[in-house]
Amino acid sequence: MDALAAGFGVFLVFLRLGLTSFGGPVAHLGYFHDEFVVRRRWLTPAAYADLVALCQFLPGPASSQVGMGLGLARAGYAGALGAWAGFTLPSAVLLIGCATGMASHGAWLPAGVLHGLKVAAVAVVAQAVWGMGRKLCTDVPRVLLMAAAAACVVLVPSAWGQVLVIAAAGILGILGSLRRLSVTPATAGAGEQQPAPLSRRAGVLWLLLFVLLLVGLPMAARDLQAPPLAMAAAFYRSGALVFGGGHVVLPLLQAEVVTTGWVNQQTFLAGYGLAQAVPGPLFTFAGFLGAAATIAPAGWLGGAMCLLAIFTPSFLLLAGALPFWHHLRHSRRAQGALAGMNAAVVGVLLAALVDPVWTGAIHAWPDLALAALALAALSWWRLPPWLVVLACAAAGWCSVAWPLS
Repeated sequence: MDALAAGFGVFLVFLRLGLTSFGGPVAHLGYFHDEFVVRRRWLTPAAYADLVALCQFLPGPASSQVGMGLGLARAGYAGALGAWAGFTLPSAVLLIGCATGMASHGAWLPAGVLHGLKVAAVAVVAQAVWGMGRKLCTDVPRVLLMAAAAACVVLVPSAWGQVLVIAAAGILGILGSLRRLSVTPATAGAGEQQPAPLSRRAGVLWLLLFVLLLVGLPMAARDLQAPPLAMAAAFYRSGALVFGGGHVVLPLLQAEVVTTGWVNQQTFLAGYGLAQAVPGPLFTFAGFLGAAATIAPAGWLGGAMCLLAIFTPSFLLLAGALPFWHHLRHSRRAQGALAGMNAAVVGVLLAALVDPVWTGAIHAWPDLALAALALAALSWWRLPPWLVVLACAAAGWCSVAWPLS
């Protein structure tokens, strides 16, 4: 009972953050630092930096993994669950509700609003490509690796093609000069070693479960011919193999759900735009897609299933890596692999910016002008993404209500 009570206390703290944390993963990490390092003093600044470094190293949504790690250290497994649920549920409920409304009442959003959301997605993804490129492609080898990855993804537009490109970049990072470079300032620092909340045996078991689900879900879906299992496998795979933060999940999910016909491209891009206007982690976009899917279970059940599927590998990897992190963070080969993969994911996101984001939203010069204005608002005027998204939706509605011609 004490563990459950402590976990519920963690849930309430993270629920407030889930309702108010706008601005993306970098902003989320700032909110966490203020709340848990400065205000509540759950851990030291050095220990927090070490946890952030681990979550940047792992695949998955870094801010959500940091939250799970904070909850795990505070109240064990119940704390990890409470932290994830509190931080994730507000945006997940909003997005699943929007998807359910669109499926039941397709005309509840005017066409102009949907188009405005797609144009907003162009600006958001363009800003992400530029920001990640400046941070992760800092020399000629990484720029070339990014360009090669983008070209490969355009030529082989599939989820497994993207995975192979990222894996190949990791191998090149180990073999080439990238291994001499640190991944981030956080990983380069000495940090303060903290006792891991899990044993190494538990870490190995969690990692084995991660691999078992990654391999077993697609096999079960194929053998049983079960569409729900196929969807769960696709979202689990996306959550397990995405490096570089929330925006990079866009091309992986697009390859999984749009090319299979589970969600049409217009709904996909509109949902991605909506995901920018809600607080919390961007990975809750999975709940929107599961609810909007054209195959069962869809609705609230489908949204919950896809949400759990995409976040599960994040916890399994975090719990599996925590006991080994002190040794892993000093490995030059591990740092080189991550440097190569990070450069590749910028290329993957660049390819997604071209198709489907740009091709699905920019059809005439007013669309281009609105996208450029939204990008300026995000990059130079520093307006919050949710405000830019709402402005683009309003502009799209106005363009239909009062056309220029």
